[in-house]
Amino acid sequence: MHRVLLEKLLRWKAQKTRKPLLIDGARQTGKTYLLQHLFGKAFNQVLRIDFLESPSMADAFAGSLNPEDVVSNIELLTGQVFNPATDLLILDEIGECPRAVTSLKYFAEKAPHLFIAASGSNIGLLNTFPVGKVEQHNLRPLSFREFLLASNEPALIKAFDNELNSTAAHTKLFDKLTDYYFTGGMPEAVNTWFKLADQSILERVTATTRIHADLVSGYSRDFGKYSGKVDASLIESIFKAVPSQLSSVLDESVKRFKFKNVHDRKSRYLELESGITWLEKCRLVLKNHPIEGSPRSPLAAYKKDNLVKLFLIDVGLLNHMLGISYKETKQQGYEYKGYIAENFVQQELAAAGIDPTFSWSDARAEIEFIVSDQAGNIIPIEVKSGKRTRAKSLQSYIQKCNPSKTIKLTGTQGSSPLEQQHLVFPLYYTEHVARRHLKN
Repeated sequence: MHRVLLEKLLRWKAQKTRKPLLIDGARQTGKTYLLQHLFGKAFNQVLRIDFLESPSMADAFAGSLNPEDVVSNIELLTGQVFNPATDLLILDEIGECPRAVTSLKYFAEKAPHLFIAASGSNIGLLNTFPVGKVEQHNLRPLSFREFLLASNEPALIKAFDNELNSTAAHTKLFDKLTDYYFTGGMPEAVNTWFKLADQSILERVTATTRIHADLVSGYSRDFGKYSGKVDASLIESIFKAVPSQLSSVLDESVKRFKFKNVHDRKSRYLELESGITWLEKCRLVLKNHPIEGSPRSPLAAYKKDNLVKLFLIDVGLLNHMLGISYKETKQQGYEYKGYIAENFVQQELAAAGIDPTFSWSDARAEIEFIVSDQAGNIIPIEVKSGKRTRAKSLQSYIQKCNPSKTIKLTGTQGSSPLEQQHLVFPLYYTEHVARRHLKN
């Protein structure tokens, strides 16, 4: 299973000196697999310790944090010899050992020639962090392109990479997109989906659904285990409310927050902020900030923290939590399909480095995403899941804000390559849109 982040890790390895790697990301996004099985192929040997699996490995960091002493201790505890010139040392679930986190500072300063990689799913919750002493990356669920790579269909991957605009390409790619809506990008779900390709669709769907259920249950258990001073029941209430709040329509009297009444006796943003922040730090939700009036660059300067919309980390988990069947997903006839498409676009933008995202609202008009291009121009992106592409909200935005360019992401084949101002792209090419037209 190929991960695009591997290319950045290989460039890190090629440097003469380097800071330790730190791979952040939600649980089960494939951090260990990336480091040990994909990246590890570039080394003679991989020496990996897991602080969650083996808490006693913290003893290696109990005394001196001098890199030479730490490595010697790890060798003694594991019985393996570490060659600094050819081997990779992985410190997995490093958030479980605060002194190991602190040691990254000394590895950066005193041993920049070593190949040290750390990973963790609760990095955002750490009280102390070696700022400026690590090269940090966030591993997200598989993007749509990575999903296609996992399918092992060279012709389809070639069509996607070349942005082929033909009826045949559209039929095949949109079919894979609806598979992705159901499966999502969590590595275990993707691996199971393609591993069972020769089985009946019922067996594939059942196995994938079971994985989604296990993931959601696992995250719920983590709420209690890692919530700390934050109310675990609050975190769970907000997490479970994300699917329903995506489709909430704000009336004129409620413009601040879409999570009203998701938890007993808590309805104001300040009462819910800790739970939202916890979920964001653990990479389980993605934020979108509505901007009112005439948006200007930089968009972040005009956002209001108490006006926020949350998306789930993975569209497959969203689909599962809503209870949408595979058949409904393939037929694309259900009412909620527009919000599935929005979550997909949010994920693809985040994978391209655009996080958080922003949207625009005015009266009853709403543009799902607004982004800046390299010149600082604000570009509206309207998301239409089906083949009907008329967009009243986009027309309202054009009249009020006069953008230099507009983009629609739809269930259609897209506009002619000759169109330069009002661009229409199929949803599955969101990654290409982000790379070519937007600032990240």
